[in-house]
Amino acid sequence: MDKKQITGRDFIVFGLQPWDIPIGSNCKNIAEEIAEHNRVLYVNRPLDRMSYLRRKKDVQTINRINSIKKGEDILTEVKPHLWVFNPGRILESINMLPPGIIYNFFNKKNNKVLSEEINVAANSLGFKNPILFIDNDFFNGLYLKEFLSPSVFIFYIRDFLQSQNYFQKHGKRSEPLIMSKADGVAANSAYLANYAAKFNSTTMDVGQGCEVDDFVATPNYIPEDVKQIQHPIIGYCGSITSTRLDVKLLEQIADKKPGWNIVLVGPADDVFKNSSLSKMENVHFIGSKKQKELPAYIHSFDVCINPQLLNQMTIGNYPRKVDEYLAAGKPVVATKTETMAMFGNNALLCNNADEYIAAIEVALENKDNPASIKARKEMGTSHTWEASVNKIYSLISNIENG
Repeated sequence: MDKKQITGRDFIVFGLQPWDIPIGSNCKNIAEEIAEHNRVLYVNRPLDRMSYLRRKKDVQTINRINSIKKGEDILTEVKPHLWVFNPGRILESINMLPPGIIYNFFNKKNNKVLSEEINVAANSLGFKNPILFIDNDFFNGLYLKEFLSPSVFIFYIRDFLQSQNYFQKHGKRSEPLIMSKADGVAANSAYLANYAAKFNSTTMDVGQGCEVDDFVATPNYIPEDVKQIQHPIIGYCGSITSTRLDVKLLEQIADKKPGWNIVLVGPADDVFKNSSLSKMENVHFIGSKKQKELPAYIHSFDVCINPQLLNQMTIGNYPRKVDEYLAAGKPVVATKTETMAMFGNNALLCNNADEYIAAIEVALENKDNPASIKARKEMGTSHTWEASVNKIYSLISNIENG
């Protein structure tokens, strides 16, 4: 599909993740890719009353207050054809209200205030018949289709947010409702696409984009904190949190295979820090590392793992780290999910510790096979933001062409 299938159009992009978020962001990556051949207004999540009163030291809150009170960085062209907009009004914090008429009234009022701000910014840029793209925010975006009257409205789902307490109370109504309103729904995994299709038949799995170029070539050094660790090294890179990773699974693997060294790279939560893993000689918590340092760690692993805990929060997630592992040519062993099935033979999928151990043994035997390395690299580098946005373009074109 031609990357330039949709060109010269105006897009309004809005979601949960603001431009100044300190972590990686699907929404930002998508906006940057769209801006290659279109104009994009990226709307930061507006400041709410509770954040204004209680989170005044938060960097993002400070930035929003400076926009509202001092007129700083209200509308900034951060890249050619890509503008970041800070809404100039504070929304009311209403999540504590019970579901019902009062909540719905104030939520719609918040949406109206936000839409008025967006319209001012869009009109100042001369936007015409914009395409509205909302990333996961089914609260502040619930009525934007009605208030903004876009030519096409695409809702993008990349997480099952109702698994989190904050989103659950009002999300049960709002998420299905916004998906049914959308002209089309784009999902970043097969699991979420199947979920969204219950509410909107015009749903497409657009895959996940990744930035993996830095992981392909083998670095010319081994990190000092893994240099003395004996092989085989079974490694993981990412956030080490008990809501997403299976502590007991790792404990069982480490206990049954004392000759393997398990290296965990990333910030660990208290559950992991206080688990028996922290006392095992063959388990190594390396700590947080900068993004540019991660390729060297992954290339020092013999086998890469994704010991995911299965729950509502994780089961539909697309594991971006797997593409990084594969781009480096490393064998992957991961927990079996619907999303992981797309990696085919390039990832060995497991349901329990015994299956993990058997799969890691197979992976160790095959880790240096040239054909397997080539296949892994091809798979890992195929999931680009260009490919994902092309599918979004296809969804939009299908809607517009009937």
